[in-house]
Amino acid sequence: MRHDIIVAGAGLVGCAIVRALQQAGFDAALVERGGAPRPFDPAMDDLRVYALSPASIRWLQALGVWQQVDGWREGPYQAMKVWSEEPSRALGFDAADLRLPALGSIVENQLLQWALWRQLDPARLHTGAAVEELALDEKGAQLRLADGRRLECRVLVAADGVDSRLRGMAGIDTVGWSYEQRAIVAHVQTAKPHGQVALQRFLKTGPLAFLPLGDGRSSIVWSSTEAERLLGLDDAAFLAELAGAIQYERGAITGTTARASFPLRLNHARDYVRDSFALAGDAAHSVHPLAGQGVNLGFSDAAALVSVLTETRDAGRDYGSLRCLKRYERARKAANLDMLAVTDGLSRAFDLDLPGWAPLRDLGMQAVQRLQPLKTLLARQAAGL
Repeated sequence: MRHDIIVAGAGLVGCAIVRALQQAGFDAALVERGGAPRPFDPAMDDLRVYALSPASIRWLQALGVWQQVDGWREGPYQAMKVWSEEPSRALGFDAADLRLPALGSIVENQLLQWALWRQLDPARLHTGAAVEELALDEKGAQLRLADGRRLECRVLVAADGVDSRLRGMAGIDTVGWSYEQRAIVAHVQTAKPHGQVALQRFLKTGPLAFLPLGDGRSSIVWSSTEAERLLGLDDAAFLAELAGAIQYERGAITGTTARASFPLRLNHARDYVRDSFALAGDAAHSVHPLAGQGVNLGFSDAAALVSVLTETRDAGRDYGSLRCLKRYERARKAANLDMLAVTDGLSRAFDLDLPGWAPLRDLGMQAVQRLQPLKTLLARQAAGL
């Protein structure tokens, strides 16, 4: 079976690439080693949420996906407060300063994945299909699946996650390291309403974020070197520590869902492309979640890749050539490395325990707060503008 383009991986980035390619008129197929995603169940708590930037939301609107989410379960946030020692000295960002309706929106993974999946051509979905063999050359990609099926395409896109098997099959190495932290996630209820304001506090043990959900609760992402101890606490003890860590910014924390956790690491592919092959999303890069930019970087990859492939095809040139795919790599690699450097640098800056460093760091944050042009520049970059 032959397609123009095959995308491996049915996560958000992989599904978005297939949707955009099909919308652009490509015969684009999806290969997923697991099954189809479960239909979204509004009665279930999905602890995996994303902070989508305005740029990502605009792109999802163009794909006809955001319309299935907008006004239902997403949690738009109008402002963000970031601090280390005292909330009264927080660095503040506001959508009004950028003339935007919101700085972004918090959306559950399962809802967005289901909305994307429903937009795909079911005749071009190959589920339960692990790739066992891969051959690449300047003419295209050949895949053999675990069930014996063989597929061919002009371009294969690997969007199969941070532990991408296809990246290894293509002979692409990575550089990276693990952080001495795990991220704890849960949804919590607070006595005071969140007011559509996102919070982030940098602690010595790692950053803590409160993200406003559409139902009035907050999603927490607590990256900590003490995660194992925190996970071992009962709910009452955990909520007491959480309230102390966020400094009672939202009053008493009155309830929580079950908690989950995942390890944190930085990872970056040395190359994004080979002949007839490209990496996208977490298969190409993964960052510390403190800035909430992981999925936005992935959607930016997706938009850039589809744009390059479409422009090259429409110009009558070979969209699977290494020359074409290198254009995509150049468009995204520098931006992704910049974000990796920023998130890693922030994480390490607040980990430092040197005499006199904390006051100096806080003075720097206050300087940003007073320098409106610099603060606006930072906010625009985070918003994808």
